[in-house]
Amino acid sequence: MNRFLLAALLLLAVPWAVATEAPPTEAGRTPAGAAFEVNIQAPDDIKDLLTRHLELQRYRELTDLSDDELARLLRQAEEDARRLVGTLGYFSPVIVMAHQPAEGGPPMVTITVTPGEATRITQVTIEFTGAIAADPLTAGQREQIQANWSLPAGNRFTQNAWDAAKQQALRQLTSLRFPTGRISASLADIDPEIGQAHLHITLDSGPLYRLGELEMAGLQRYDRALVQNLARITPGSTYSQAELVAAQQRLTDSGYFDSAFVTLDTQADPAAAPVQLKLREARLQKLVLGIGASTDSGPRLSAEHTHYQVPGIGWRAVSKLQLQRDDRSIGSELTSPPDTDNWRWAVSGLLQNQLLGTRDVTSQQLRGGRKQSHERNDRNLYVQYDRAESVDTDAAQPVIAQSLSANYAFAVRNYDSLPFPSSGWGWGAELGGGTTLGSERQAYTRLLTRWQGFLRFDRSDGTRAAAGRLALRAAAGAVIAKDSASRLPSTQLFLAGGDNSVRGYGFNDIGVTLADGSTTAGRYLSTGSVEWQRPIRINGRLSNWESTVFVDAGAVANKPAELDARVGVGVGARWNSPVGPLQIDLAYGVDARRFRLHMNLGFTF
Repeated sequence: MNRFLLAALLLLAVPWAVATEAPPTEAGRTPAGAAFEVNIQAPDDIKDLLTRHLELQRYRELTDLSDDELARLLRQAEEDARRLVGTLGYFSPVIVMAHQPAEGGPPMVTITVTPGEATRITQVTIEFTGAIAADPLTAGQREQIQANWSLPAGNRFTQNAWDAAKQQALRQLTSLRFPTGRISASLADIDPEIGQAHLHITLDSGPLYRLGELEMAGLQRYDRALVQNLARITPGSTYSQAELVAAQQRLTDSGYFDSAFVTLDTQADPAAAPVQLKLREARLQKLVLGIGASTDSGPRLSAEHTHYQVPGIGWRAVSKLQLQRDDRSIGSELTSPPDTDNWRWAVSGLLQNQLLGTRDVTSQQLRGGRKQSHERNDRNLYVQYDRAESVDTDAAQPVIAQSLSANYAFAVRNYDSLPFPSSGWGWGAELGGGTTLGSERQAYTRLLTRWQGFLRFDRSDGTRAAAGRLALRAAAGAVIAKDSASRLPSTQLFLAGGDNSVRGYGFNDIGVTLADGSTTAGRYLSTGSVEWQRPIRINGRLSNWESTVFVDAGAVANKPAELDARVGVGVGARWNSPVGPLQIDLAYGVDARRFRLHMNLGFTF
């Protein structure tokens, strides 16, 4: 008990100690007992620069300075100030140093700076030497470097801008074809009397590099073919830093490796420079336990086990158990290593019990096919067997439906950045055809398409993503079959409502309402959403929060003419959290006549 009391007293003492500690001296504030004070009279940018970097500031605390020493420091300070002001493009400033003794306090040193006219750039010359100058195939790269030069004629010259422009040009040179490129000469020819600057830079590209064979270090369990297919580096192609970075990202994202470093051996023959891969393999097996919650599904528990190389076949197996309020499932997927085009064979099975509308559905699904994933698009070809056993609260006997179908699905992502897009669009579609199984077999076709887009509005001053944006969503689906095809599995049909569908309604609450008042999945789906997202400013600065207002609408029916939209309206907030975008919405279901809170974490398309 005494230890707890002591800890409490220490905790109470900490804020008292912090509160009574003397605040640190700020830049430009004269400490007590200083030898002299410094008063700088100049425009704000010059005043800030001199306050932070003027050498004279270091000597304010030396109380034993003689008059001769102080006079010498003031002469040096004038030259130092002139040099510093020159970095901002003012090469003919008028600098007046004044030293005024004071009674009862330290002397006052006043530095008055009249900068004069800023030096403007009148000419920029960019020259190339090395392979880039002689190869006609590199003309586009030369033109891009010149077009993207960040300090063109007419701009004010500053040392920081000059240094940044040179580094940007060098990065553009070395990021493609010429990794050993360098700046062989640079000159800023300043005429301070007329305030003009002529800039000259010579970029020496060195030799053009082509990629050679892959040199791998760190492989133990996996073979070279897996690494080659994941990296997708083509020997003989010209060097591209972006391609090597993308290869490194694919290796680390694959799950097979904890880390991957991809570099080019620039000491080797440029005609076939080896690509060096330093790899560290991940553990052969991984178990992930999860706990969470959402307004759609309530509390959630999950366990996921991954085996990266199943004995005997070498495929990856991912098995997952998930328990939610209205959805319990267990499933497993076996995936082959990728081929040279990143296609993989996949076989999966899923057992699931979920509440769809007002019906309790126990379903089984078996799937087999091939899939391909890239940064911007996904494709999937598969054959699928579905069996669903539906039980309504008032039904005496369960309804069993089965189907066998062949399907093709794809998704295209064209966003500016993920997982926090501010502009761009994504489009996905699924096309399937199959037949019901059982005593009466009926053919059917299943179509589903979805689209999402962001339209950004910039402020009049050109600040990107500062004024706000429109977020738009739309989805449409149809199962085309004869009216007599009544034994379609409910997992092949559609429901709407929830966080990413129609807010203001519960998850899968929108469906076909039967005569007894129960809700079931339907053959046709249509949903849409319009949302205005506006950044929130805190103390005049953009924050990671946004405010939103939105309108959602959606309908499910067994015939297109019966689609009757349910509408939801509301307000919300978005937060760009470290683990992805967090969505918090308060929506009012116009038809349900009730408010509903929606929360969702992450961005997927």
